[in-house]
Amino acid sequence: MKKILGLVAGILFSVHGLLIAQQQELAIIPAPKSVNMLSGTFQIDAATPIIAATESARKSAALFNEFLAAEHGISLKTSLIALPAKSIVLEEAGDFSSEEGYTLRVEPDKITITGKKAGLFYGLQSLLQLIQHTNGMLQVPGVVIEDAPAFGYRGIMLDVSRHFFTGDQIKKVLNLMAYFKFNRMHWHLTDDQGWRLEIKKYPKLTQVGAWRDSTIIGQYYDFKPFIYDGKPHGGFYTQEEAREIVRYAADRQITVIPEIELPGHTSAVLAAYPELGSFEVKDGSLPTGTIAANNEKGEPYDNDLGDAVPGYWGVHYNIYGPTEKVYGFLQEVLTEVMDIFPSEYIHIGGDEVPKDHWITSEIAQKVIKKEKLADEHELQSFFIRRIEQFLNKNGRKLIGWDEILEGGLAPNATVMSWRGEKGGIAAAKMGHDVIMTPNSHLYFDHYQAADKTTEPLAIGGFLPLEKVYSYSPIPDTLTSEERKYILGVQANLWTEYIPTNNKMEYFLFPRALALAEVAWMAREDKDYQAFTKHRLPARLRELEKMDVFFRIPEAKVNISKDEASGRHMVSIDPLVAQAKVYFTVDGHKADQTATLYSGPFATPIPGPNQQPLTLRYIIVTPEGRSSNQFEAEIKLP
Repeated sequence: MKKILGLVAGILFSVHGLLIAQQQELAIIPAPKSVNMLSGTFQIDAATPIIAATESARKSAALFNEFLAAEHGISLKTSLIALPAKSIVLEEAGDFSSEEGYTLRVEPDKITITGKKAGLFYGLQSLLQLIQHTNGMLQVPGVVIEDAPAFGYRGIMLDVSRHFFTGDQIKKVLNLMAYFKFNRMHWHLTDDQGWRLEIKKYPKLTQVGAWRDSTIIGQYYDFKPFIYDGKPHGGFYTQEEAREIVRYAADRQITVIPEIELPGHTSAVLAAYPELGSFEVKDGSLPTGTIAANNEKGEPYDNDLGDAVPGYWGVHYNIYGPTEKVYGFLQEVLTEVMDIFPSEYIHIGGDEVPKDHWITSEIAQKVIKKEKLADEHELQSFFIRRIEQFLNKNGRKLIGWDEILEGGLAPNATVMSWRGEKGGIAAAKMGHDVIMTPNSHLYFDHYQAADKTTEPLAIGGFLPLEKVYSYSPIPDTLTSEERKYILGVQANLWTEYIPTNNKMEYFLFPRALALAEVAWMAREDKDYQAFTKHRLPARLRELEKMDVFFRIPEAKVNISKDEASGRHMVSIDPLVAQAKVYFTVDGHKADQTATLYSGPFATPIPGPNQQPLTLRYIIVTPEGRSSNQFEAEIKLP
């Protein structure tokens, strides 16, 4: 019996190894579920037609053509019926097993993609990544791919409240998300530092709440008191602009989930409509002992409403009052939001809600007493349940950060677990749907190098590429029944310290490519070494051609002893295809005046009792961008 089990295990291991080997021959991110290489290639030229009989297939074909034109300089004709010439055929199959799965078959005379609406789109994205320039021609290697995602929710959150980004930049990110098979964009539209969506019923939300006079410079703790840049910042999306973003995303199989923060993170709202706070406003003043929106220290002081949108970060004390007026306001806001966003889910925030105002608020304390609530935590749950009832009545579902567990979870709420996995595990055990987005692995506003002095200013933390890739959304502690509540995974890009398009892209990429495989592939199929060796370099080279300002990652450095000479051999493999490496081994600065790497080299001949040497190197991409300076220690014999 043991021999049989061993034989079976060996066969399974061999099959898995074969799959990995075949995946390695392709540079598709995320790597497909099943790959079978065929002989021959398919050549794409201007005469190649796309056969697309359905409306959704033609729409996906049009987007495919946009990419071909932008990146390869050709555009293909689309036909409703099959032609005798070699062609790309899109077969929309209603009985396909997966909504997002697809089969892609490449033969010398025909490419066939089969799947439902989303599956056809994803099959075309894989086809785009297979295209190779060979002798001036566009060729696709022969292959059969059968593919489907491991998770139904594959998301990225973009915070446009702390810093505003134009619709064109949002569309650029959506294009990249679609290319790597993400299907949810969580749009963080409101926070203390800005309200970004036009609400026609409440024009002051954007007239006042979308603008701040100034923003602090440096890290939050760099200067005491804060130093401000003196530059007004703001912006908002009109309802039609937001609808255009929603349509644009939907064409690319991405659902946009709006977030309207409550009951906290409301300083921008209360700057516009102070009467929505927890205290009765008289003559523009708060009662003695309350905390104003623009109070940097969080200390109570008198007679200052803080009627400006704050330009500094952190958790602010402002919070909605638990009043019928506020519930009415939020329902009217959410009615307009639901009219813009067809998403099943509406995100209501619910995180980082200091209860100081409620503790000292006569209004809040009356509600606690009337509703027989235990404390302010239960008051928050009561508040959120009121909003959930309204959303459910309108056919929508509520998502909130894991703090919505405090004081009792709303009956139908979905939990987004950001403070590690604890909240997600608790929610899944209670039978609630969960999206995993732990700050330990998926906060893309964190630093990408341990030495923070080498990186642009970030909020803190350290999240390298490999750590993102290592994440698995399903905790081992859950039972098989509980695991079904884990809908998927999301990375969050908070933008307190991300004011520009280049910096947004730098913090997103290449970590988003690692996340693409986390979200699409089963845990057992992931392989970081294959990802960095066979797939990432080609995709980063392509991103550079697409004018994406990604972070150039550290190279793979291997230091091994050469037994014959007694010296060490050093190899440096950059993770951007066709990149150059310049290095020094004497501990001095590496730049483009240093030694150009041409292959593995022997370390210098050491003197007696020689201390380790420091390898320093930079990577220069084919388009001339230079990486940060990286270091590795060379221990000599």
